[in-house]
Amino acid sequence: MTVSVMAFTRDLRLADNPALTAAARADTVIPLFVWDPHILGPAGGNASRLGFLLDSLRDLDAGLREAGGALVSRTGPWARTVIETARSAGATDIHLAADVSGYAAARLGSLRRAAAGTGITVACHPGITAVEPAAVRGPGGGAYQVFTPYFRRWLAARWRRTLPAPARIPLAGGITPGRLPRLSDLATAPRAADALPGGESAGLARLAAWSAGHLAGYERRHDDLAADATSRLSAYLHFGCVSPLALAAEMRARPGGAAFVRQVAWRDFFCQLLASWPDAARRDYRDRGNDWRDDPDGLAAWQQGRTGYPVVDAAMRQLAREGFMHNRARMIVASFLTKDLYVDWRAGAAHFMRHLVDADVACNQLNWQWVAGTGTDTNRHRVFNPTLQARRFDPAGEYIRRYLPELAGLPAAVVHDPDPATRRQRGYPEPIVDHREAIAAYRARPRS
Repeated sequence: MTVSVMAFTRDLRLADNPALTAAARADTVIPLFVWDPHILGPAGGNASRLGFLLDSLRDLDAGLREAGGALVSRTGPWARTVIETARSAGATDIHLAADVSGYAAARLGSLRRAAAGTGITVACHPGITAVEPAAVRGPGGGAYQVFTPYFRRWLAARWRRTLPAPARIPLAGGITPGRLPRLSDLATAPRAADALPGGESAGLARLAAWSAGHLAGYERRHDDLAADATSRLSAYLHFGCVSPLALAAEMRARPGGAAFVRQVAWRDFFCQLLASWPDAARRDYRDRGNDWRDDPDGLAAWQQGRTGYPVVDAAMRQLAREGFMHNRARMIVASFLTKDLYVDWRAGAAHFMRHLVDADVACNQLNWQWVAGTGTDTNRHRVFNPTLQARRFDPAGEYIRRYLPELAGLPAAVVHDPDPATRRQRGYPEPIVDHREAIAAYRARPRS
């Protein structure tokens, strides 16, 4: 009787999971999730992300039980724990999804070294991206550095077929599933009150409901801050609750789907960049010679949503409340930190990673670099004027009032930039910098 290990990482689903499909060809399977202390440390302060992960694992376990199996939960160093679990059950192979970060590459290397000489094979499969990084290469064989030509090749690439969930995933004999931890075991802070529930079931339900009501108008309304018309599927994609390929394939042919699928391609674009150069998670992709300011007070005001710019503060309060931020707002607040305050993008990216449920290394770090002017975009003079952006994408001020209760009741003509008397009366701060002066100083700085 053959036994396979399915090592779940960022592919917490049954449908269109090539690694799981391959593992399920064995007579019995060990569907394994390892709680690695190396991962739990950085995530320990983010109760919303850990809560989403726990939701996802419980939903995965329920699906596996319906198919005759169960999720096996173990704690310990990842590679060693996977190998020990495989050897204890006499497994002949281990299956997992290929990932793109430097950590994922190191993890896979550790697993292959641990498996050497044991007779256990390690097989990687697609599933983290819609189109695999190696399937779309630039003219010289490397990663694309510009999105538009990448997108053309991405659309023309041969997409693999989507896979149904395996009908049967029988659990290997003698294996005790173990208990999933409680959120209180992992985090001391409370979960954000408005955080989305995790799991494949919740993700697919959200996709169905959102696409029925918003997909057709996505291109026209996705930047509307108050409408909240974006899919909010980013966390489901990050944890692999929803297959990016199945998502793109389904949306591609539907009215309004082209603009949405383009966003899936942006995610793949950043993944292929990170796979090519993992250091982009912490180093400038293009060194512009920035001499970033050390401004702890400005950084703290930005983090707390107390900059005096209502749209910036509303976005930062949304992040704290929901573990999520609207994509247009992410660009506005990133521009404010790196251009108005001239604070290193890494400080902003780290704050996002601490609070976002969808904190994906490739998308988070490389989007920050795109705005900061150190990434793939060569236009370092691009600036998002927060007040003009708010008037354009939140003209009635609904988004601002939703997250800044101290400005509730102010009319649209005032809410984007209240006068000093109104600010004092409502306990809302004056702007910590003058945008026009700050950007003039930014543009005057010598850089390569």
